[in-house]
Amino acid sequence: MNSKTRKSLPMKVQVLKNILTAFLLIAMATTVHAQEDYTQWVDPNIGTAHSRWFFYTPAAVPFGMAKPAPATNAHYGNVHGWDAVGYDHRHESIEGFPNLHEFQVGGIVFMASTGTLKTIPGKLEKPEEGYRSRFDHKDEVAAPGYYSVILKDHRIKAELTATARVALHRYTFPAGKESHILFDIGNKQGESGNVKDAKVYMTPDGRIEGFVTTLPVYVQKYQPGAEVSMYFSAVVDKKPASFGVFKGAAARAGVTEETGPGAGVYLTFDTQDQESITVKAGFSYTSIENARLNLQAEAKDLTFDQAKAKAHTTWNDYLGRIRVEGKVREDKLKFYTGLFHALLGRGLASDVNGAYPRNNGTVGQIPLDAKGKPVHNHYNTDAVWGAYWNLTQLWALAYPEYYSDFVKSQLLVYQDAGWLGDGIANSRYVSGVGTNFVSLVMAGAYMAGIRDFDVAKAYEASLKNEIDGKDRPHGSGKLDVDQFVKLGYVPHLDKGVGGGERWQFSASHTLEYSFSSYAVAQWAKALGKKEDYEKLMRLSRGWEHLFDPKLKLVRPRLANGQFIDNFKPGEPWRGFQEGNAWQYTFYVPHDPEALVKKIGRERFNMRLDSIFTTSQKNAFGGGTTLDAFSGLAGLYNHGNQPNLHTSWLFNFSGKPSLTQKWVRAICNEFYGTTGIHGYGYGQDEDQGQLGAWYVIASMGLFDVKGLTDLKPSFGIGSPVFDKVTIQLRAPYATGKEFVIETQNNNGQNIYVQSINLNGRKVKKSFVDLEDVKRGGKLVLQMGDRPKDDYSK
Repeated sequence: MNSKTRKSLPMKVQVLKNILTAFLLIAMATTVHAQEDYTQWVDPNIGTAHSRWFFYTPAAVPFGMAKPAPATNAHYGNVHGWDAVGYDHRHESIEGFPNLHEFQVGGIVFMASTGTLKTIPGKLEKPEEGYRSRFDHKDEVAAPGYYSVILKDHRIKAELTATARVALHRYTFPAGKESHILFDIGNKQGESGNVKDAKVYMTPDGRIEGFVTTLPVYVQKYQPGAEVSMYFSAVVDKKPASFGVFKGAAARAGVTEETGPGAGVYLTFDTQDQESITVKAGFSYTSIENARLNLQAEAKDLTFDQAKAKAHTTWNDYLGRIRVEGKVREDKLKFYTGLFHALLGRGLASDVNGAYPRNNGTVGQIPLDAKGKPVHNHYNTDAVWGAYWNLTQLWALAYPEYYSDFVKSQLLVYQDAGWLGDGIANSRYVSGVGTNFVSLVMAGAYMAGIRDFDVAKAYEASLKNEIDGKDRPHGSGKLDVDQFVKLGYVPHLDKGVGGGERWQFSASHTLEYSFSSYAVAQWAKALGKKEDYEKLMRLSRGWEHLFDPKLKLVRPRLANGQFIDNFKPGEPWRGFQEGNAWQYTFYVPHDPEALVKKIGRERFNMRLDSIFTTSQKNAFGGGTTLDAFSGLAGLYNHGNQPNLHTSWLFNFSGKPSLTQKWVRAICNEFYGTTGIHGYGYGQDEDQGQLGAWYVIASMGLFDVKGLTDLKPSFGIGSPVFDKVTIQLRAPYATGKEFVIETQNNNGQNIYVQSINLNGRKVKKSFVDLEDVKRGGKLVLQMGDRPKDDYSK
């Protein structure tokens, strides 16, 4: 080797090192980007001071069936069927870990304890009387897919995680010969209602199995005599030293089976200090056999830590479909926590083999594909009242495959029972509000380009939902729709027979039916059904019958055509469900231009702006009162569904700057990051609705029509973030991602100065859904001064 070659080697090596370093940096940057942990921005404990039964289930996976979570007052149940119950941030003891949390569905509690065996949960004020335990929030870890806490009275660390249909519990005990795991099956939980029957037993190989059948309040109201059954099959990774059964406070050692309300099984172990015992339990709404099958299919060889890691990965994927970038930590916390709640609700009701609970109490079968897997899933769901102003828009943007599944799921109920069900608990009718917006949700799916369902059947079901009142079951809602079709409006009654939705809500029903008629009318037009279209469009103008031209307010009207006397615009419940005339007058989302014209543009803007100015003093809802109905008599109530589109109406009245102003204020002030102030103060979050509203509103997109136009478009607001990237999903979208970028954005610069879409100037504060689905970039220049004309 000559000297020239020897001299050049160090230079070549250095070049190679530089290249290698560059590649490593690129690889590291790519890895860091790919491994960004969106779960770090989720705090499940936000808003838990007044939360519904289904609200707090941190250990679950998105849209899962198994939803293990701590409970502080679950066995208390609730009188009305919807009250806040389950986990309350202000309580100081945990009474167990129920595994199922849905609207009107709850049960199957596991708990670990030490010392003298106790088989009742005990009361909040006297924890020592039962197996419940005191705890501190500082010892609590709540994250997407995982929960842990120290049960102080028992010196046990409890941990929870889950797959779609399997819950995993890990209990780490102190040393002792009185370490217990209880399977408390036969007690009511949350919204479940009273227990009708239960059975729990221990098999020769140590498996714990059973079921509980409950009578939820809303099931009894909307489908009298119907019931909800929940099944489980659990395995424990250590053989107990002894075992027994219990019924309430009475225990029987050495017995392997117990039945009836209060039934349970206990296992007692000899444990070393810091010894962990894991319970894996499969669940089903159809049978113990299918619970066993779900456990086998999803978690047979899965350890607790593997399941936890898998749940984390799943959550990160789902949360990461929308990436937000901004300077304010609290904004990201609100965003991803809201998204977390939107993805938790309305969970699986079908098994891995496609079995699902039918409306009549029997078991149905979802068709299987060539690989033997169900072609879609079935889901439990709270009513979709208001969901078109939050959840469905979010689903259409980032989770269209779930939207598709949801429509197919609801069609199973129509197939089995002959009518759509607005809310369902194991396919049982639980309408909740007496309306039925499933037809609008289905129309919105079709208009959003989600059409891989039986369109003919869905349209048939939707048309029937809008115009047919004959032999209509209570649980399908809209019991007064025949009068709406006949008169063009629902006539008011101050007294009636049966539940309030049969007679009490004439005005709000008229407005709601007008909106849903419009939605299905657009679908009819798209399908070339001219006669249906014309009839439905005529019905969509029903709201005009109730518009009082003197007061410029919607006002209930009697069957003889006269407006009601002694009319008080701020009075809730008289003609208006969960609201009043001030709030519901703006409930014309399908034709806001016509509403603006009737009120008068200047008067419309002045009135609505002053409503928000006044409502801001009361936190845009019920103030700091911890009650879901605290804002019903107000001018605006963000804590309830009928108001959720109102702040976006300025986009139709020539004042988009006021939409930008008030939406930003609601995002900043109504939503919080504490246990007490999360979604307002004790407001009704309804399986992710208020969380989903924050998500789409903070991105700066919202459609008051719920994507039901022939060509849906989003109104543009004031994005909270500097940059939002939405991952689009094939085959429902042709683009890969849609980016919303704000320039010069901060707490003072909340007003849009210019709009640019893919390099093209936009002259109106709207962007078409099709443009979003094609992908690209929306750039908004922000400033501190209102601007309403973008044509210049």
